[in-house]
Amino acid sequence: MTDKSSIWRSIADALEADISAGRYPIGARLPSEADLAGRFGVNRHTVRRALSALADAGRVHARRGAGVFVRAAPADYPIRSRVRFHQAMREAGRSPEKRILQLETRPADSRERAALGLADGAEVHSYRGVSLSDDSPLALFHSVFPAERLPALPEALRESGSVTAALAACGVPDFTRASTRLSAEIADPVQAGHLHLKAGDALLRSVSINIDGAGLPIEYGRTWFAGDRITLVVDG
Repeated sequence: MTDKSSIWRSIADALEADISAGRYPIGARLPSEADLAGRFGVNRHTVRRALSALADAGRVHARRGAGVFVRAAPADYPIRSRVRFHQAMREAGRSPEKRILQLETRPADSRERAALGLADGAEVHSYRGVSLSDDSPLALFHSVFPAERLPALPEALRESGSVTAALAACGVPDFTRASTRLSAEIADPVQAGHLHLKAGDALLRSVSINIDGAGLPIEYGRTWFAGDRITLVVDG
C-alpha cells in the first residue's frame, strides 16, 4: 500500500526539480491545481499539500486569485554607509524597480521633525512605495525629505523613480547613512497584500537617517522587507 505522505512529497520533489531545471523560471506561474492533479493522477488536496510544502521551503508563493508563482532565492542587501537599492539589486544579478504608492507634501510629524532636525510647522515630502526585484515585491518603503530644502524633489522622484537620481537633480550629489536600526515585525493585512504575503508573516524593518555632504539630515526612511526574500548584510 502506498504511503499517502510519500505521494505529495514526490510531487513536491518533481516540481522542485522542474524549477531547478528552469522549466518554471523565477516569476513564472505554475500550472493550476487541476492541471497538476491531472498530471500526477491525484486529487487536488494532495497537490495543494505539495504546493504548501514548496511554499514553506520558500520556493513558491501564492497570490490570491492569481495562482502560485516561482519565488527567487533571497537576495543579499548590504547595510553600509552608501546603500543604493538599484545598485544593490544589480550587483545581485536582479532587475530592480520601484513603484510609487503615494507622494505628497505635508506637515512633518514629531518623529520626522526630530529625525530631520526640523522646526515646528516644517513640511516634508512623503514618499511611499514598493521595491521590486525581478518583478517580485521585495519591500515596502516610506521616506521623508525636508520640503523647504528640496522643493523640486517630488517631480524628480516621479521622473526617475530613484532617490539617488532625484536628490542629485536637486543639488545633492551624494549622501551617506548616518544610522540604521534593524528589527523584526509581522506583516499586517495591508503590508501583506502589497508584498504578496500572508498577514502575520515575518518582516525585517530598517529605520535609517541619511545625511548630505555637509552632515545635514536629508532623508528619514523606513523599509519593511519580506523576511524570506532578503538577507541583510552588515558590512564591517
